[in-house]
Amino acid sequence: MKKVLILAVFALASAVTYAGGYRVSLQGNKSLAMGHTGVAVVNSSELVFFNPAGLVYLDDKFNISVGASAVFSNIAYQDTQSGANAQSDSPVGTPLYLYASYKATDWLAFGLGVYTPYGSEVRYEDDWEGSHLVNYIDLKAIYIQPTVSFKVNDKLSFGGGPIYVTGSVEFNRNLNRTLTDLEGNRSEVTVDASGVNSWGWVASAMFNPTDNLRIGATYRSEITLEAEEGDATFENIPNSPLTPFNNTTFDAAMPLPAEMTVGMSYDFCEKWTFAFDFNRTFWGVYESLDIDFADPAIPDSFNKRNYKNASVYRFGMQYDATKMFTLRAGYYFDESPVQDGYFAPETPRNDSNNFTAGLTVNLGERLQIDASFLYSHFKEVNASYNYYLESGVAAPFRGTYKTNAFVPGLGLTYKL
Repeated sequence: MKKVLILAVFALASAVTYAGGYRVSLQGNKSLAMGHTGVAVVNSSELVFFNPAGLVYLDDKFNISVGASAVFSNIAYQDTQSGANAQSDSPVGTPLYLYASYKATDWLAFGLGVYTPYGSEVRYEDDWEGSHLVNYIDLKAIYIQPTVSFKVNDKLSFGGGPIYVTGSVEFNRNLNRTLTDLEGNRSEVTVDASGVNSWGWVASAMFNPTDNLRIGATYRSEITLEAEEGDATFENIPNSPLTPFNNTTFDAAMPLPAEMTVGMSYDFCEKWTFAFDFNRTFWGVYESLDIDFADPAIPDSFNKRNYKNASVYRFGMQYDATKMFTLRAGYYFDESPVQDGYFAPETPRNDSNNFTAGLTVNLGERLQIDASFLYSHFKEVNASYNYYLESGVAAPFRGTYKTNAFVPGLGLTYKL
């Protein structure tokens, strides 16, 4: 059975509120507090994600960072012409991370990262105006990344390693805008897949031209997730030869796009650090969201997405206020990869302004408490998805979307 792009919809749950496309930018509390900068900042094993090449510059032989964020999101939809409106009822998402590093020698270090770049849930009220596109999505995914870092000299290092991904997903929508059973219940389909696994890789470099200036670059490869024989369950189907929707299976595949991050950090006035990251995500690989069912009697679903490559601009500041407290703040601007006419309610987001803050509390020389806070405000957008077909006829779905998110985070860093 042919592979098709469907799992992208699975990832939309986590993307809705705090990242471009279906990407979650919550990979470390220290870095998030500084505007999610980190490709050129050496301060903890969060470098496993942001720049593995920097691990060899850590002073600690062992460094372990763990943490999680609580995502409170809100999506409001309204169609001013029809008067239809809806608001998401999204449970609190809890993306988490665990990083560990070991400095074997002065020139060699190893690291391991476990993190959840996709792991949230979005729900609309059943049978809302856009239920033929989505009712709810629930995604869980875990990334496992072993890394190695080696120093060429005091100014230059390289790092990288493989990435293993495993996850599961559940997605529900109504079959169309009108079909019901004899009792008037809307006909719907739920697709469910687990044990979706794949591999990718990461490579990075760090250059220190002076004692105060660092320059970093990290490239994370495209990863293709493939689901085979996932379950497709149909409910409230009228008993008619015209509606041959029986429970079946499906195969699916999707690209998680490659991304490149470059940046710098600069220490000044003894206690201050400024950081800037530029991220480019190659979303152009996400062209369509299609469902191919095993039962040939069930019509496949083909949904264009046609994403474009998009950029993120990140700025962060750090101030070592006292021996006990380190303060951080930041900002980043996140471009939407969604083009005009392709605005689907699974990703009701536009360009966003993101404001961050946080601190580290040093509880002695070995243990730190890391706290962060993110507020994401997405520009209000009146947009449409023009490629939904019903009985072969285009039926555009339009509305105004308002989206924002509050994301507090808490973590611990232990060093030895």
